[in-house]
Amino acid sequence: MDSEAEAPGRAPLPLDALTDVAGIRVGHAEVAGAGALSGTTVVLAPEGGAVAAVDVRGGGPGTRETDALDPRNLVQRVDAVVLTGGSAYGLDAASGVMAWLEEHGRGVQVGPGPTQVVPVVPAAALFDLGRGGDWRARPDASTGRAAVEAAA
Repeated sequence: MDSEAEAPGRAPLPLDALTDVAGIRVGHAEVAGAGALSGTTVVLAPEGGAVAAVDVRGGGPGTRETDALDPRNLVQRVDAVVLTGGSAYGLDAASGVMAWLEEHGRGVQVGPGPTQVVPVVPAAALFDLGRGGDWRARPDASTGRAAVEAAA
């Protein structure tokens, strides 16, 4: 069923994609070859962040900073969202995204300097360990950095 059939009278957006939302950028980096088959996708919010929410389900969810999205908490906006392979190990990709955002002065201002920020980067991982044959080939901080650079 096409999008027009699902929403009568609505003209499709240019790509009918997440990037149709003004300011949203998406980048991806692969961990492939030599027994690896995984990757990381970063949804980069515009400067100033974006409102986000989460619904965590499953018997063994792999997440990082998703509790910050609870509306009772201080966090009002996120700077990026990381979706990664590598199970709990892959959540390290968010560290690379945070480092890049810090270098660019993006995040919650916590000090007087332009890079004295704490980026808000919730992340979720799926289990794909060993999918390419090597159990230890998985996304890490460098994969996250490559993905956010691809989005920038």
